[in-house]
Amino acid sequence: MKFRDFEVIVIGLGAVGSATLFQLSKAGVSVLGIDRFDPPHHFGSSHGETRITRLAVGESDAYVPMVKRSHEIWREIESISGNSIFTECGGVLLDSGKTPWAKHGVEGFFKNTVTIADQFGIAHQMMSSDQLKMKYPLFQLEEEGTAYFEYSAGYLKPEEAIRVQINLAEMNGAIVLRNSPVLQVKKRSDSKVQVELEGESLVADVVINCTGGWIKDFLSQAGRSNLKICRQLLHWVKIDQEDWKDYPVFMWGHGPNPEDFIYGFPSLDGVSIKMATESFEAVDHPDQIIREVGEEEQQRFWKEQVEPRFGGLKPEFLKSEVCFYTVTKDAKFIIQKNVDNEREWMVSACSGHGFKHSAALGEYLADRVLQRTPRFIL
Repeated sequence: MKFRDFEVIVIGLGAVGSATLFQLSKAGVSVLGIDRFDPPHHFGSSHGETRITRLAVGESDAYVPMVKRSHEIWREIESISGNSIFTECGGVLLDSGKTPWAKHGVEGFFKNTVTIADQFGIAHQMMSSDQLKMKYPLFQLEEEGTAYFEYSAGYLKPEEAIRVQINLAEMNGAIVLRNSPVLQVKKRSDSKVQVELEGESLVADVVINCTGGWIKDFLSQAGRSNLKICRQLLHWVKIDQEDWKDYPVFMWGHGPNPEDFIYGFPSLDGVSIKMATESFEAVDHPDQIIREVGEEEQQRFWKEQVEPRFGGLKPEFLKSEVCFYTVTKDAKFIIQKNVDNEREWMVSACSGHGFKHSAALGEYLADRVLQRTPRFIL
């Protein structure tokens, strides 16, 4: 049997997969990208119009070189394509001042963010509650609260980032198979890797598996048990003050639990702002996620998260959407070779904080596959 043969096959063309495909194609590699849907799509973790990006990443100072490089790559891609991906509107972290808040596996996330900003010389401003309200009166921060404002923070357009990188990769000669679920990845005796689709088998020197939550389909039972699939709700709440179009992105921790948290964006449409909290109730597989958002879920979000903390909003929803996180026990990324096949990279589980790093992760993976020295260490 004759197989289509490539140097590299990238499975899954979301945040990291599309970035990896682009970087490999730019290097002249014979590369194929495969996705079970038609990316960008709304079934995974890389949709919903916007994603926050910030340089002082409170998760760990180890991520700072990665996000800085991602910002550089976004600008390079914008220059090549003429498309807008990254808007630097500033970002504010709000701390209610009652108890330290945890985020993405880190206790004292707010304090850690400030420490990292100081460590790396990231331009920022600390504000008291009164100072914040003078500049942004629609944030109803408690008197004992504190705010951190980062000038270089902003938001990314995830669908546009994915679309542009796939398009650029195809212009560079990459082949893309859409709506093509991968049935199996298996090691061959000739040191190549075989990828099985419905009605076709493909062969590559290296496979990079970036399938997000669907990576569980390619792991052992032990590996699957280390990952949680957590349904997330995104809401577009209607505004009654136009000032929201000039606001920064924001993250607000108001209690000790990971769910004591709300984040959001400026108004992009002049009608609503996108806001969300986080949930860590798990299902076993992405195919089990309930994709509809009930009115009761919307009203609970308004009452518990929005109404006590923000002005200039109506208790009305333009729309709500569902995405999900793939979360590891330590809330860190999975970027490693398959223990059963050293020619297959397993790349997934960004644990809810990966999109801002995805451009640099794509470059990192291309460097590793091509045996080039990466710009940073993971």
